[in-house]
Amino acid sequence: MNRAFSRKKDKTWMHTPEALSKHYIPYNAKFLGSTEVEQPKGTEVVRDAVRKLKFARHIKKSEGQKTPKVELQISIYGVKILDPKTKEVQHNCQLHRISFCADDKTDKRIFTFICKDSESNKHLCYVFDSEKCAEEITLTIGQAFDLAYRKFLESGGKDVETRKQIAGLQKRIQELETENTELKNKVQDLENQLRITQVHASPLLHIKCDNDEHMFQRPSTFFWCNNEDSPPCLDISSITLTPRSSPDSRLPAGLLIPPPSKSGLPKPTSEYSCPRPRAGSVTPKSPSTDIFDMVPFSPISPQSSTPTRNGTQPPPVPSRSAEISKFYDN
Repeated sequence: MNRAFSRKKDKTWMHTPEALSKHYIPYNAKFLGSTEVEQPKGTEVVRDAVRKLKFARHIKKSEGQKTPKVELQISIYGVKILDPKTKEVQHNCQLHRISFCADDKTDKRIFTFICKDSESNKHLCYVFDSEKCAEEITLTIGQAFDLAYRKFLESGGKDVETRKQIAGLQKRIQELETENTELKNKVQDLENQLRITQVHASPLLHIKCDNDEHMFQRPSTFFWCNNEDSPPCLDISSITLTPRSSPDSRLPAGLLIPPPSKSGLPKPTSEYSCPRPRAGSVTPKSPSTDIFDMVPFSPISPQSSTPTRNGTQPPPVPSRSAEISKFYDN
C-alpha cells in the first residue's frame, strides 16, 4: 500500500551507537511549528497536522515573516530543539514520550514526530522542513529508539527511571536558567532607573554625617545677615561641604568662624539701624556721642576752610542769622 508517511524498518543504521548514547547528532532545519493532535500515532493524524501548519506558514510568509531556523540534537535521551545562534533550548522532547516519527513521501523536505507533553499530557505534532536531511533525520531518531530499547533490556528496566530523573533535572535546569535570565534583566532595568534618578537629582547641599569636621569650599556667595526679628543667619548659595582634613579643602579655618554676637547692646528705637564702628577704631579721647554713636555738630566750632584746586580761598559761608534777615527783607 502506498503510504504518504512510513516508519523506517531498516536496521542498517547510519551512526555508531557511541555517537547517540554518549553524545548527540546535530541537524539544521526550519521549524514550521507544533499543533495538538487527537491520537498519539497515525498517518492521517500527521498528514492533517502538516497541512494545517503549511497553511499557517504561507500566511506568515505573505505577511513578511520568515520560518525560524532551529538545531536538532538527537540522542538516546530524546530530541532537543535549540536556537542555532544562542543555543537556547526551545523544546526538549524526551525519547520515551515520542510515539510516532515519519517523513513525507510526497514532499521530501518534510518530517514530523508526535510527542506527549509532560505538563498538559496532550499529544503535540512537531513539523520540520529540511531540504536534504528529512529522511536521514527520521532514520537517526529510529536508531536512537532502537539503542534506547536495547539499553532498557540490558538494565532490566532500571535505565528508564534513571532517564526520567535525568529528564526531570534537565527540565529544572532549564527553568532555573530562564529565571536567572529574567532576574538579570530586572537588575539591569533597576540600575538604569537608578542612573537616570541620579542624573536628574542635583541637590544644592550635600552633608555627610560622620565624626570628621566639615568646612565650606568654593562658596559662590555667602555673608552674615542680622535682623531685629530673627537671630543671625548665614545666607549660602551653591556651596559644597568637604571634610576639613580633605586635601581638596583650600580655605583657611578662619573663614569658617562667624563674627561674635554682641549681646547686651541696646537696640535702636528707630526702624533703621546704623552700623557700629569696629572695636579699636574709636580712641578713648573721642568726644561724646549720641544714641547713634555719632558726634553732634557744634555751632561754636569754627569751620576750617580748605583751599580750592587753583589756590584761592572759597567764598565765606553766610551765617544763619544773615540768612534769616535776608529772607524777611525779601
